[in-house]
Amino acid sequence: MPPPADIVKVAIEWPGAFPKLMEIDQKKPLSAIIKEVCEGWSLGNHENFALQIADATNFYITEKNRNDIKNGSILRLTTSPYQTAVQLHERIQSSSMDAKLEALKDLANASRDITFAQEFINLDGISLLTQMVESGTERYQKLQKIMKPCFGDLLSFTLTAFVELMDHGIVSWDTFSVAFIKKIASYVNKSAMDTAVLQRSLAILESMVLNSQDLYHKVAQEITIGQLIPHLQGNDQDIQTYTIAVINALFLKAPEEKRQEMAHILAQKQLRSIILSNVIRSPTAINDEMAHQLYVLQVLTFNLLEDRMMTKMDPQDQAQRDIIFELRRIAFDADCDPNNSGSIEKRKSMYTRDYKKLGFINHVNPAVDFTQIPPGMLALDNMLYFARHHQDAYVRIVLENSSREDKHECPFGRSSIELTKMLCEILKVGELPSENCHDFHPMFFTHDRSFEEFFCICIQLLNKTWKEMRATSEDFNKVMQVVREQIMRALTLKPNSLDQFKSRLQNLSYTEILKIRQSERMNQEDFQSRPIQELREKIQPEIMELIKQQRLNRLCEGTCFRKISSRRRQDKFWYCRLSPNHKVLHYGDLEESPQGEVPHDSLQDKLPVADIKAVITGKDCPHMKEKGALKQNKEVLELAFSVLYESDEYLNFIAPDKHEYCVWTDGLNALLGKEMTSEYTKSDMDTLLSMEMKLRLLDLENIQIPEAPPPIPKEPSNYDFVYDCN
Repeated sequence: MPPPADIVKVAIEWPGAFPKLMEIDQKKPLSAIIKEVCEGWSLGNHENFALQIADATNFYITEKNRNDIKNGSILRLTTSPYQTAVQLHERIQSSSMDAKLEALKDLANASRDITFAQEFINLDGISLLTQMVESGTERYQKLQKIMKPCFGDLLSFTLTAFVELMDHGIVSWDTFSVAFIKKIASYVNKSAMDTAVLQRSLAILESMVLNSQDLYHKVAQEITIGQLIPHLQGNDQDIQTYTIAVINALFLKAPEEKRQEMAHILAQKQLRSIILSNVIRSPTAINDEMAHQLYVLQVLTFNLLEDRMMTKMDPQDQAQRDIIFELRRIAFDADCDPNNSGSIEKRKSMYTRDYKKLGFINHVNPAVDFTQIPPGMLALDNMLYFARHHQDAYVRIVLENSSREDKHECPFGRSSIELTKMLCEILKVGELPSENCHDFHPMFFTHDRSFEEFFCICIQLLNKTWKEMRATSEDFNKVMQVVREQIMRALTLKPNSLDQFKSRLQNLSYTEILKIRQSERMNQEDFQSRPIQELREKIQPEIMELIKQQRLNRLCEGTCFRKISSRRRQDKFWYCRLSPNHKVLHYGDLEESPQGEVPHDSLQDKLPVADIKAVITGKDCPHMKEKGALKQNKEVLELAFSVLYESDEYLNFIAPDKHEYCVWTDGLNALLGKEMTSEYTKSDMDTLLSMEMKLRLLDLENIQIPEAPPPIPKEPSNYDFVYDCN
């Protein structure tokens, strides 16, 4: 008979003794189990002991997580979290430097466990650490010269323990003093500081700014952009990443009225060119976290345009009207002084004619064109920038179209307004950065006015495409669709510079777009005739079975998943794979992301497929409900899924990307005999079905397939034509 489901067989270690094999009854209280273990080794005061998972995490077993214990687990009997917290609380105050260093190292490791963290925090441990940071430097200043490595380690472990304890979200960030903030800021401001100390100090500052508006103001007073810039000029990508993260945090939390001022300071300090030289064009490959921080900086920079994008033009504002006069003057070289242009009626007539040539919708009062938001005044800003900085191209476009009489003129004004709106949509101006996106574009870091330059390239593209399409005003929306496709396809190639983007667009002419569309249409051609539909329905189950086998094969290969953590840059991993016989899910923790295949014997935990009751996705997952404080957003929710087994036990996943999410949810549903419904299944079905259909219809090329089957001919009047070959 198999053992009861509540009985778990484990090995328990105790220093200096042979491990003990025993069965744990999950229905018994944990305290009773610990008492039984202690009595086995003749240990008294069992309330001073606890059980830990004997691996690199050393996490304590509690009533909440005891169901994570699986058959074959190795546990360790150790002092209780409270006793350990009391001991470490005393040890870190030791007068011996070596003892203090060892205690802080142990504290940094133990603080990752929330059970221990709660006990240490209850002893006012965080206050003790902050006091050590505030006063410790002065106390050991004399020792720095002779014990500098030791001092760096001492501070590093102190800050590491502090970061780990704060990560559990038990203590509010609002409780810290200005003295503590000043001390952390001083470590960032020093030119020669231990790398580990600098890294943790930057992480603390970022968390302070993101988690408390009050602390933002205090940190902003202590840290200047000028003090952060030198950290970007080194070769350590981790330090560079943390530095950009702090800049992003300050940018994100700055009041709206201060963001433009901060952007001006960033421009003065040449942050963009420093990032371009030392990060983007560095020989070191950009990792995911750096890519994310660059993406956030790109989004926050473009969001500075939101104010202009949402500002309507005031037709009564003379300064704004003067910009339109300037556009007219540059295009037609008219006299700047309207008083020299004759009578009022004559001037009005001339202005109306010129505004029509400039392509405005409202020829009498073009200011009305800029009352649409978005793009508001941003469109006028772009037009003026184009006219002043690319004058030859501007004049050529305006005059070229104003002299046409065949109704094929491209309206510059209307085009500029709609193009600006389109570019804002493409770059998501005004939207907050996504938590898991890495989609930064190197070319936007190559120019101080990258959005305006981007517009200048695209308005010339629009004019070129208009001519290639021989469009009229009725075709305006069609042209804009083609231009959007050209821009999106060029951006997908991630050009390194604006010139490279421009050259990519040269290869995406209207003719080329038609070829691409035709090719895609051929690949995705959907035959509608009834015989073809019947053939499709016959083939579809075979293709679905093929997709199912592919999903199960991928599950057998396994995937590395990120553990749920409030910190992005200190990820922990676990691996899960399906057994070749499709009967069991094997999983286990990993120290780092694996480079190759993970052997089966390293995955200690098992979950029989027969025990799985349901697959849950999105916001219904328990780890999405519990971890609401981790700034979860739409992207994280879209990657989350859980496996329900037994009564209310879950195995929780966050897929590394959308593809893996679809593979696993499809595979798990297939194991449960349910329908595979992911978007990748639909895509694979369309691709494979289209390919199979074309192969089967290859011999019928250029042959008309009738809607109805051909009629069966009448029987012959006699069968005399039949003869026996024998």
